Amino acid sequence: MKTGIDAISFDVAKIHLPINTLAKARNIEPEKLEKGLGLIKMTLPDIHQDTVVFGANALTKLISDHNINLNEITRIYVGTESAIDSSKPISSFLIALMEQKFGENTLSECDVVDFTFACIGGVDAMQNCIDFITLNPTKKAIVVTTDFAKYDLNSTGEYTQGAGALAMLITSNPRIIAFENNWATSTKGVFDFFKPFRTISKTAITGNTTNEPWFENLESEVEIHKDQPVFDGQYSNQCYMDRTRDAYFSFKKLKNTTETVYDSWNSIVMHLPYAFQGRRMLSEIYALDASNTIISGDEDTSEYQNKLKEISKSEAYKEFVNEKLMPAEIASSLIGNLYTGSIFMGLLSTLAHFYDTEKEISGSKFGFLAYGSGSKSKVFEGTIQQDWKLAIANVNLFETIEKSFEIDFETYNKLHKKEQKISVRTPKTEWLLDRIENEIPNLIGARYYKWVD
Repeated sequence: MKTGIDAISFDVAKIHLPINTLAKARNIEPEKLEKGLGLIKMTLPDIHQDTVVFGANALTKLISDHNINLNEITRIYVGTESAIDSSKPISSFLIALMEQKFGENTLSECDVVDFTFACIGGVDAMQNCIDFITLNPTKKAIVVTTDFAKYDLNSTGEYTQGAGALAMLITSNPRIIAFENNWATSTKGVFDFFKPFRTISKTAITGNTTNEPWFENLESEVEIHKDQPVFDGQYSNQCYMDRTRDAYFSFKKLKNTTETVYDSWNSIVMHLPYAFQGRRMLSEIYALDASNTIISGDEDTSEYQNKLKEISKSEAYKEFVNEKLMPAEIASSLIGNLYTGSIFMGLLSTLAHFYDTEKEISGSKFGFLAYGSGSKSKVFEGTIQQDWKLAIANVNLFETIEKSFEIDFETYNKLHKKEQKISVRTPKTEWLLDRIENEIPNLIGARYYKWVD
C-alpha cells in the first residue's frame, strides 16, 4: 500500500515588494540579491491577514477544489513557527472556521494539533500523518503549513521575508506522490535562529521604581513578543549544511546502498530560506557522494572550504543544479521564505514547472532535504504517481503569483511598523481577521475571523 499527498493547495500574501525596490532603498546592489540569492519579490501580509487567515484560505481551497467530505477527515495537523497564541493552536482556529463555512460539527471528531520546530515543523506533521494513514489506510488526514517570515528592518534577513500557507490531503493510494518508509534524521540543540521570550523592566517603560500596575501587568518585568527572530546567518548556514549532510548520509545507510543517492532523484526539493540557498548548501553532499568522490580532507580547514567553492562554480555542478534544483526555486524567488511551507512550496513549484512544460515525471523519484533551525534535518524520498497532473491541474501556482499587487517602499515600511491601518487591497473571496476582543475581561485577546465573498 502507498501513502502520501493526494491533493495540494496554497495561499500566499497578495501584496509584494520588489526586491529591486528594497535593494535600492538599502543601498544594496540589486544584482547581489537578484542573481546572487535568486530573489525577485517578497510577499507581505496585509493588515487583515495573519497565519490563521493564510492557513484557512489554503485549507478552504483544498476542501472546495477537491470536494472533500470533512466527515472523512480524522486529523488536521499544522506546522508553524508563527503561532498567534501560546496555548490555543492554529489548528483549533482552523476547524472552527471550516465548520463556520462548511457546516457545524463537521469536524467535531477530528484530531488537531500544531507542530513547532522552526522550518521543519510541517515535515514533522506530515510524517506523523503518513504513519497514521499507513496504519489506518481507510482514513484521511490534512497537513497545513502556515507562516509569516518577518525580519528587522535593515537586517540581513530582511530581503528573505515572505508569507503564506499550503494545505495537503494525506491518503493511501495518493494521486501526487507516495513516500518511501525511510526517514533519516540529524538533530543538535543549537542557537542558530530562535524567537526567545524577551523582557524589559517596567521601570524602563514607566520611569516608576515602585512597580505600580501598568496595563494590568503586576510583574516588575514586561514580556515582549516579536515576530522577528534572533539569528546568526553565517552560523545558521553552517548548521543547515551540517545537519542536511549528516541526515543525507544516514539516509544512504538506511537505503543500504553504495550508489550515489542523488543520482536516483529526478528532482531535489530543499528548505529554501531564499531561492538559491539549496544550491549553495548542497555542494558538499554533491562532492562527497559522487560516484568518484571529488573532495576529501578536513571540513574545518580553509582548503576544504575553498574546494567546495570551486566545485560550486564548476560547469558540472551548475548543470546539476539546473536539472535537479532549479524547478523548486522558481516560486521561492517570487514569494520569499514560507518557513514550514518552504519545502512544500518547492514541491509544488517543481510540479507546476513540469506541468507547464509538459514534462512527464510519473514514476520518477524526488529527494527531500528538510531543515529546521535549532536544529534538525530530515531526508526522505517519494515517487511521483500516475495521476499527478490531474491532481494539480487547477492549482494555477504561477498564474496566481503573477496577480500579486505591488506596493511601494513607504507602504512596506508602514506595514512592517504596524502603522498602516487600512488594508492595501480590498479582501475578496477569502478569510480575514475581523476583530480582536479588547473589552470583555474573559475574552481579552480573542481573535475573530470572517469569510468575505
